[in-house]
Amino acid sequence: MNREIMNSINQRKSIRKYADREVTDELLTRLLQEAEHTPTMGNLQLYSVVVTRSQEMKEKLAPAHFNQPMVTGAPVVLTFCADYRRTSLWAENRKAEPGYDNLLSFINAATDTLLYCQTFCNLAEEAGLGTCFLGTTVYMPQMIIDTLHLPKLTFPVATITLGWPDENPAQSDRLPIEAILHKETYDDYTPEKIDKFYSYKESLPENKHFVEINHKETLAQIFTDIRYTRKDNEAMSDGLVKALRNQGFIK
Repeated sequence: MNREIMNSINQRKSIRKYADREVTDELLTRLLQEAEHTPTMGNLQLYSVVVTRSQEMKEKLAPAHFNQPMVTGAPVVLTFCADYRRTSLWAENRKAEPGYDNLLSFINAATDTLLYCQTFCNLAEEAGLGTCFLGTTVYMPQMIIDTLHLPKLTFPVATITLGWPDENPAQSDRLPIEAILHKETYDDYTPEKIDKFYSYKESLPENKHFVEINHKETLAQIFTDIRYTRKDNEAMSDGLVKALRNQGFIK
């Protein structure tokens, strides 16, 4: 990895506001093509990308992403899909019998897709574009499946909004490397380690402000009680399983 790319990664930010400037088909296609050199299971490239440019289609996708404004405000929305359909049809058309209608195949395809998505993001940001990863893609996948007419053995796993940046937000904080690094075997976290690893995040003025305005005692409660609640997680998990079953990855 050259120094320019390393600097780009070290300085990267999620961009949610975009300039009124076209992202050409030529540039987008080149970046997507270059990203194809990403590692992939069995050299099968178990992914597809749906490119959304029209305002009408962005507005149809927006509710699945809780109407976050960058969905309709970005020049391009990319939905990265785990795709075992293409490989299965190839097998069927070449006197082979595919067996990819199962959970393991979904995991393999989803892994392929996320690796490809991340490589694309790195390349796009190196080219000066801004991106924002939408984790909402797997919250209500059936809405995206219906909107994009995704067939069996395909599944949306990541969405990226893309465009030329029209903002320069502050970088988000990250945990120290010691918090995620385990040598040889997993070294479980003690209360002392938790204090050490999360003290900086908890000390940031913006995070203290979140705690205060939401009338909570700790920053962790913002995540457990407001942002990612058990009730919502369980409800969306049910929807995820149903969508996986509808798409043929769970029998």
